[in-house]
Amino acid sequence: MSKSATNFIHALLAVLAGNGLYFMLERHLPVRAQHVAFKIDVGMAVDFWFCMVMFGAIKAIAARRGDSSRS
Repeated sequence: MSKSATNFIHALLAVLAGNGLYFMLERHLPVRAQHVAFKIDVGMAVDFWFCMVMFGAIKAIAARRGDSSRS
């Protein structure tokens, strides 16, 4: 698989996992960190942060596996 296809899959998995985790935990977050639909707010930034953390975790796991095409 090409490096760009692998990066796309990693990014897709990160967005799905990050959003899933965020929306599972959203009601437990402070009100300011909860996203309001169709509005740019702090909750959107917190959701983005969840996705970035998941992306970093996926890349770290891929690198640890020693798969040079996935890092």
